[in-house]
Amino acid sequence: MSEKTYFVTGGGTGGHIYPAVAVADELLKKGEKVFYVGNPKNLEYNIVSQKDYEFLPINVHGMPRKLAISLVKWGFQLLFAVVKSIYYILKYKPDAVFGTGGYVSAPAMIAAKILGKPYMMHDCDAQPGLVTRYLAPYARAVSVEFESAKKFIKNKNIYVNGNPIRPAFKTLTKTEARKNMCLEDKLTLCIMGGSQGARTINDASVVLLKKLSKEKDVQIIFQTGKKNFERVIEQIIRIYPEYEADKNILIRPYFEDMVTVLKASDIAISRAGSLSLSEIEAAGLASILVPYPHAAADHQRKNAKYMSENGASLYLEDSQADEKHLEELLNLLINDNEKLTSLQNNALKLAKYDGVEKIVEQLDEITGK
Repeated sequence: MSEKTYFVTGGGTGGHIYPAVAVADELLKKGEKVFYVGNPKNLEYNIVSQKDYEFLPINVHGMPRKLAISLVKWGFQLLFAVVKSIYYILKYKPDAVFGTGGYVSAPAMIAAKILGKPYMMHDCDAQPGLVTRYLAPYARAVSVEFESAKKFIKNKNIYVNGNPIRPAFKTLTKTEARKNMCLEDKLTLCIMGGSQGARTINDASVVLLKKLSKEKDVQIIFQTGKKNFERVIEQIIRIYPEYEADKNILIRPYFEDMVTVLKASDIAISRAGSLSLSEIEAAGLASILVPYPHAAADHQRKNAKYMSENGASLYLEDSQADEKHLEELLNLLINDNEKLTSLQNNALKLAKYDGVEKIVEQLDEITGK
């Protein structure tokens, strides 16, 4: 069987990038040729530059929400990105295009539509975004995380695959993960707000670091987000100037390898983006979820409610995510091992590990070869 060529596209945030990368990695493993279409100024470039497939740059940003000159500029930017994507398709002749929704994936999929090239989409939210809703009717297949997403999409070939997550979630053990991060084998907390960070979570957590380490002997992995790193460091220096000598505390703006971070952890404090939840489930973590209150269609709140209703997480509104409330919930998990284990087991029950394999099979089918 001859080698196939695929374009994979998605970017801007980890929720769009990591599912795309997981699919690209699996295609490469199967011996296919892969090109990744993305914005070189975004996070996807840093991640893909370490991979064995070529990055094809396009310049595109999110659509401005107000009618202004910026909207006209954005329209021309999108047009140029589509034209560049058409050029890439004509040059490299992919058998199919796979996109994970969001503005970065739009140009390549629009180009595929114009040229009659088959494309497939994946959307991770309970209520799919604008790009997915607009382009899904012309896709050969659409993959979703939630059954409830199907009612928003006009397409006959919709598959509830779950989010494509990296294979290491199935194979990496907690012991190996902790060893890889030079951590001790004890209760470990991961604090994260997604790839962009979350100021509310950061501000409430930073006040608790010293107490968690010194009084509870909890090991803490803290991903601040690149934009918030300096602010967090300034805060912790005021509160706990000796923090750098504390082996229980590991603070970074961003971790490239979140599989190892999550598998090394027991508890997560997190926003409620769909991919984050899929990875929390796959790692079997107890979680405290603080949904971003301004997410499109309020999807993070819906995601977090789904987890808490299934006994897989504790729920905390962003408006209540202060030091007092966060400490109360953490103490509940740290001091009650039965509660901690129950949340972890319920998270594992919700995990879907085969999303990548299913998507790759469906991509193979839509090429018609």
